[in-house]
This record gives sequence, C-alpha cells and structure tokens, in this order.
Amino acid sequence: MRRFAVLVLIPVFICTVIPAFAQDSTQSDSSTQSETTNEPPSFGFAMGLGLGVQSFENPDGTVETWQMLGLKPDFSFGKLGVGLDLTVNYRFTGGDGNDFEVRKDDWVPTGDTNFFELYLPKIQYIRWGMKGDPLFVKLGSIEDATLGNGFIMGNYANTLFLPDRRIFGLALDVDGKLFDFPYIGMESFIANLAAYDVMGSRLYVRPLAGTEIPVLKELQLGGTAVTDLNPYYYADKDPAFTGTVDNSAEVLVWGADFRLPIIARKALSLATFGDVVSENQNYGGMVGFGGRIIKILTYGAQIRFIGDNFIPVYFDSTYDVRRVERYQTINGDNPTEGYIGWLASAGFALFDDALVFNTSLEGPFGNPAGVEPTLRSSLLLAQGLVPHISLQGNYVKQDIGSFSDLGSARDAVIGAQINYQTGPAVISLIYDLKYDPYATGSSPWVVTSRLESTISLY
Repeated sequence: MRRFAVLVLIPVFICTVIPAFAQDSTQSDSSTQSETTNEPPSFGFAMGLGLGVQSFENPDGTVETWQMLGLKPDFSFGKLGVGLDLTVNYRFTGGDGNDFEVRKDDWVPTGDTNFFELYLPKIQYIRWGMKGDPLFVKLGSIEDATLGNGFIMGNYANTLFLPDRRIFGLALDVDGKLFDFPYIGMESFIANLAAYDVMGSRLYVRPLAGTEIPVLKELQLGGTAVTDLNPYYYADKDPAFTGTVDNSAEVLVWGADFRLPIIARKALSLATFGDVVSENQNYGGMVGFGGRIIKILTYGAQIRFIGDNFIPVYFDSTYDVRRVERYQTINGDNPTEGYIGWLASAGFALFDDALVFNTSLEGPFGNPAGVEPTLRSSLLLAQGLVPHISLQGNYVKQDIGSFSDLGSARDAVIGAQINYQTGPAVISLIYDLKYDPYATGSSPWVVTSRLESTISLY
C-alpha cells in the first residue's frame, strides 16, 4: 500500500509541470483572443482586514478567548488567484491589562504540529481556473473535493477543524482537451500536503471521443484509487480520544466507474452513471442518474448495492471527524450488515444561481443492523439578491433512526455564515457545530462561533 502512495504523489509533480507546459497553449489562446479583443488578462488586488474574537479549546478542556486581527491579501491575474491568511490572535493580560500576548500556537510549532502543518496554511489558497475547466489547480482550503461520480470521494472537506487548525491541500484536474486530445483525463486530490495522509487519483478515458456516434461519443470510463495512510491522524491530536492509536492502520479504496451524458439541452439535461468499488476487501456499487430541468430544478437518484462492512462515499464531507469509526467498520471491528440501498436528491437554482438549495437523503431498503439514513443539505444566497445580505449554510445528519432525530445535533455537522455588507465593510457571523464521537463528557459537541468584520482596502 505504501507503493500506492508513491503513485498518487505523481499529481504533485504534474502540478508543477502541467501549468508551465499548458502556458504555451494558454498564451496562444490569449494571443488569438488579444488580436480580436485587445484585452490582456487583468490584474487584481484586494486587502481584507479582519477584526473579531475567537475561542480555542485547550487539551485540558478549558476554553481561551483571544482577540483576532487578520490581514488577507488577495491577488489575481487572469485565471490565477492567490490568497493569504495572516491572522494574529492576541490578548492583553496582567493586572493593569496592558501586557500584550500573542497566541504562540499560531506561529510556533508544538509537539503535534510540524513546520509545514503550521506555515503552509498561511496560504489560504492558490487557484488556477475553476472546477470543470480543462486545467484546474487549487491549493489550500478545499471544501468540495470530488473524484468521478463521488461514490468513493464526494464533497470531502479539509476545513472541519477551522479556526483551530487550517489544512493545506491540493486539487488538480487535467483534461486531455487542454492538449486537443480529448480521449484521456485525470482528477487528483491530496488532503494535507504537510502530512500526505488522504490522497487519491482518478484516470478516465473517452474511448469514442473521436467518433460522431450520438451520445456514445461522450462516454467516460474511469478508475479511482484513494488511500488514507493514517486513519488515526486527528484522533491522536484529540485530547478526548481515549482509544488505542494504531499507527499501522491504512485504508485503500479503489474502483471503476462510467458516466454517460444522454441529454444535454437547456431545457433538460440527463446523465447516467455507475461505480464498482472495493474498500479493504469489502465491496459495493451503485447505478444512478441525474440532471437539471429548465436550468432551475436539479434531480438525481441511485440504487446502491452495499456489501458487509462497506461504506458508500467513504471520504465525504464529515470524514475527518469520523476517521477511526469508519476504519473500524471496514476493518470488521465494528461490523455492519450488507444491504440494497437508495439515494434521492433534489434542489433548485434561481436567479442565475444566486439562490441555490440542494438536499439528498440516502438509506437502506429494509432494516439492516447498524445502518440508518443520512441527510445532507446546503443553501447559498449570493450577494446582490437581497440588499446587503449573503449567506451560506450546510447540514449533514447521519444515523437518522426516527423523524425526531432531525432536531438532534448528535452525529451532525452544521455550518453557517451570514454576511452583512455596507460599503467596503462586511460583518460576518460564522457558526460551526460538530459532533465529536470521541467525547466522553456531558457535551459531545464542538461549537465554534465568531464575529468578524472585514474591510476591503483596495
């Protein structure tokens, strides 16, 4: 399995080579464009000044409150964007309140944090292009990493431990269309470039891309492999974890997939897809369809065939807080019964995607032991639709045994950010709630809330 880790490190090398190689293609496209538009790529710069208060939990369970000052410069040039997060947490101490103290954990490596884990996240992001472009690169905080159809890795987030811990990851997609060779492509992801724990790649082909066969020319066949070389990585850093850390534990999830767009029109889009997957010798699969109606309504459905101890979408948006639990399941220490399951999703996107809502519910047919439905929902209200207000929120609730469980925070991850903008100033209320499966006290929930004001200086 360690050899597999070498294979998935290949995208790091590609990340340094592809942009340089693709630059000639980009420049040639830009030169052609400049001949017709005479508009070179524009340069942009903004500086955000963040002021607020943040609370941090110590290993002994006590909570400290610090003042926060954040400088967040943001640079852009064409498709290239770079953002930094230079946040200082400080407080005044002493009897007269005049002694100044800076939180050392933000700047001095400690026993469980190395130099790269501490300083790489000062780069909030480096981005080239957008997801779906022939070349897409993003380094830093990533909230929606998906490979293929998402049955192995779907909407994985390395941001669950903010603001205490920022993780610096990598997402890299390269489509052969970039080189006028649409037969192949690659998607890849590394969750933490300072630890190299969760890593994966997907290679895909379009075998009929050179033909004129309707529908089938867009057929995509792929193979995906994702590994977690240390499922106990965060448990080892969690003072609430009282179990035994197994440093030899590893996870390998791999499989094959297909995707076939059937209808691609403005009034209706429809694609069918499927996966066959292995998780440490446990097997599962799914077939499904999804699309969009009149560019407003989104829909989707899946039938899932789940073997014993198999977990669909193993690397999902809540993975980092449930690593040990999932490893123990697929390893047979916490066994589950196989079943045939389902997933249904629906949503809407209005006003040119200024208001977007999506929700999905998944579960088993029948009542297999140890398996309960999961609900995932997200909401986005972009700036401009409602004067001065924008917001985004997400809700993931696992192990829903009854309707009343929807009102419980147990096994839930909840996040929300509400922004109020007036002129160059934005006031943000940020709230995060996570269920900690390792907690042994009366409160198994980790709550983080903060109020920030950001002023755009340029």
